[in-house]
Amino acid sequence: MNTLAEPARPTLTDFYRTNRGGGLFSESVSQWIGAAFADVAHRLGLRPTALTIANLILGLLTSVTVVALAGPVATGRVPAWLVGIVALVGWQAAYALDCADGQLARVTGQGSPAGARVDVLSDVAAQIALVAALTATAVAQSPSTPAWLIAAFAGTWMVNLVTSVMQAGPNATSMVTSTSPLVRLVKLTRDYGAVIFVAALVLFFAPGLTTWLIVAFTAVNGGFLLASIAFAARASLR
Repeated sequence: MNTLAEPARPTLTDFYRTNRGGGLFSESVSQWIGAAFADVAHRLGLRPTALTIANLILGLLTSVTVVALAGPVATGRVPAWLVGIVALVGWQAAYALDCADGQLARVTGQGSPAGARVDVLSDVAAQIALVAALTATAVAQSPSTPAWLIAAFAGTWMVNLVTSVMQAGPNATSMVTSTSPLVRLVKLTRDYGAVIFVAALVLFFAPGLTTWLIVAFTAVNGGFLLASIAFAARASLR
């Protein structure tokens, strides 16, 4: 009697190969951790949306903790390194879960429009919380931080998410297509994995510099937005 062989279980490398990039740091660190999460989830029979919800919960809990401790850190009642560790581990693990849900969906064929919507909406919620955590720290450390800077930071931060969604469809394009080492290093300024890593390091070593971190992020994201508008306008006029 003929029997059909069971299909081979996907390997860690199989999950990693389906990653959607994200930048030098994300591809070297976050996507590999995500592949490990996807592998474990597959063994446990979890669906991709379970990883999405786990990403959302962990990201929110981490950011809420940073917000709650912003004041105590500023007054010296709580050591900055403690909050820095929470931010480093929590934000990176949440982002790895965000990488993992897509990997699991693609490898197992469980992707769906509804799942994609949950993923995007969860990303929006988690990033709003992250912005709140960084601005709460900045204001706690420097009460004179101008309101316009906080508004500009929050607005330009969403540029990352909007451009990511725009690049996911059939008409996806990139303003900078080169994959040279130099270009990839420059793109680290917009690599989400690298950005939250740097943010956590600032919270760990020098929370008083958070306002300047916000200034830097606002300049980078605002500059990218203006450059993207110019690039798209030039293309549309050809």
